Amino acid sequence: MAKEIERKFLVRGDAWRALATGVGYRQGYLSTVKERTVRVRTVGQKGFLTVKGITVGASRLEFEYEIPVADANPLLEMCEQPLVEKSRYRIPQGDLTWEIDEFDGVNRGLIVAEIELKSEDQTFDRPEWIGEEVTGDPRYFNSNLIAHPFTTW
Repeated sequence: MAKEIERKFLVRGDAWRALATGVGYRQGYLSTVKERTVRVRTVGQKGFLTVKGITVGASRLEFEYEIPVADANPLLEMCEQPLVEKSRYRIPQGDLTWEIDEFDGVNRGLIVAEIELKSEDQTFDRPEWIGEEVTGDPRYFNSNLIAHPFTTW
């Protein structure tokens, strides 16, 4: 059983851009029920199927499996629309890594940074470009950005 402990923040400014190169992601959801989300994702020539449980605090169960991209692409067509399109930037900081998602399409303009932790009370340094914490705000869940895109807020 896998447990994901993740905190999410808005990003300020552009200083982070010099630290990493983005990789394109396309993802969709076969289920966005809060008790269980089922996500299909492509990253380059790889596909992934992910099942996530309900979020409690900053934690939830997560099971992710690599699948052939030849399967992922038609599964994306079956997903709720629109798809989530974004570029992901990975910035190491000590033994942790910040993942910055710069959204495109109907969520253009939204930039969010996430950090995965070993425990909910783990301390970490916040770079200058980390802004307001939005961990508990469901508007920023990728699965909610389909029904309520950032450009409509």
